[in-house]
Amino acid sequence: MEFLQSLWIYLLSAAPFLMLGLFISGLVHVFISTERIKKSLGGKGLSGIVKSSLLGIPLPLCSCAVIPTAATLKKNGASNSATSAFLISTPESGVDSIAMTYGMMDLPMTIIRPIAAFFSAFFAGVLQLFFNNEDIEIKEEEKKGCCKKSSKKEIEQESFLSKCKRSFNFAFVELIDDFAFWLTLGIVFGAVINFIVPADFFDGLDGILGRVLILAIGVPLYICASATTPIAASLVMKGMSPGMALIILLVGPATNISNMLVIGKYIGKKGVLINVFAIVVVALLMSFITDYIYTAYSLPIDFKVSAHAHEHASILEVGVTVLFVILLLKSLFLKELPKIYKKLSSKSA
Repeated sequence: MEFLQSLWIYLLSAAPFLMLGLFISGLVHVFISTERIKKSLGGKGLSGIVKSSLLGIPLPLCSCAVIPTAATLKKNGASNSATSAFLISTPESGVDSIAMTYGMMDLPMTIIRPIAAFFSAFFAGVLQLFFNNEDIEIKEEEKKGCCKKSSKKEIEQESFLSKCKRSFNFAFVELIDDFAFWLTLGIVFGAVINFIVPADFFDGLDGILGRVLILAIGVPLYICASATTPIAASLVMKGMSPGMALIILLVGPATNISNMLVIGKYIGKKGVLINVFAIVVVALLMSFITDYIYTAYSLPIDFKVSAHAHEHASILEVGVTVLFVILLLKSLFLKELPKIYKKLSSKSA
């Protein structure tokens, strides 16, 4: 019973802000031309790196579309540096994960997270510019994305009402389908940490060794940006420093073995190593800076996820949370479970 209460508190903290973030993501996806963004990132040098790093932060691309989009960037003339910057800033941040950070953590972490994502992407881009500037030929079939695309003529003739419908569909169907499994895992795991782990469990583990341990675990594993938020919030509530939690927020979404193997086709093995190096270095540096900010300015570590345990939720919060749970369960039962069943059936056959 106490665990279910902890899980409900997490949902109350995350759902309203995540739904707002999803709504904004849908608007950005439909009303801001992704093709125009791709073309604008085709520049060389520092300008391409800066634009790729900045535009990748809020851009609502599903995880399956990041790699094909990078291939399209290369086709449009983007350098390895701009492509790498985009590949890092896009998964590390997003409108939905930024909103969720504010909902479950606090304003300083909401500001620090996208700034750290920008510097990770920018640093990687600069390193690529100096040490891995060779172009790699991309096969035609690898330029195709997994998401449905409309022709230029169809987009121009589309009505405002149709765009609104497509925006809602992208936000509350496609995006939720994309991260339903990982987000559910993150929320449940965060609630488990909050329920089982002692309050002072991570006290004293804010040195370099603790950070290196988090990096060793986080680099090869994948968890989406939104799903890392409840886990990071729970760990801070159990004594982990905000800086160490930031490492989880940065490294988990940006690096994993499967994506690194695919990315190597576009920027080469050297490029992959440069990206991982840049992410690790910036994550470590920003983690120390974050802890310094909280200590030097005596910022209270009183994340909103803990505040919800001591206050009554409004009818609006409850309603939005219930709606979010329904959408999440729909994606799990109609999308994720059939995938799992299909994989198990193919293995047993």
